Amino acid sequence: MKRGIQFEVPNEWGSHLGEALKPFNISNFDWYNGGEEAYRLTEGVMEPLFHGEMYGMKGEDLSKILQSTFSYIIFADFKAYPQGESTKDVLTYEEFLNSQCQLIVLVVDSSYVAVYCKDTEMLNLIYQNAVEKRYEKVKYITNENDTRTKLSAW
Repeated sequence: MKRGIQFEVPNEWGSHLGEALKPFNISNFDWYNGGEEAYRLTEGVMEPLFHGEMYGMKGEDLSKILQSTFSYIIFADFKAYPQGESTKDVLTYEEFLNSQCQLIVLVVDSSYVAVYCKDTEMLNLIYQNAVEKRYEKVKYITNENDTRTKLSAW
């Protein structure tokens, strides 16, 4: 069974995560944001992209940040919930399956991205998008090859 996908984005400044998630309508969800390590350039000055852990971040705000901000994301942990649902940090795949969370995005060491998605059709679209964007090492995460014990960037 497909759980998600993993791939590598370029280890450089840009809007890579926004591009990777293009098929998914970020704005239609409320988000848990782990507030990990990510930066943006404002008038040549590097500053934090997010200010700490956030529960219930509006999708419109996250979409704008990820799709239009020139950023460098080192570690990130995002979890999408239907609007109006309580957002929380689910830590295991079983918690994910039993929660209202619909999508999890993890970024580790600037390049390694893992996306877990309950909607198989959407997962396939994100996979196709990653292939079209020519991201490296695109592959499905399955019950057989998933070695994660925690759904966290740490």
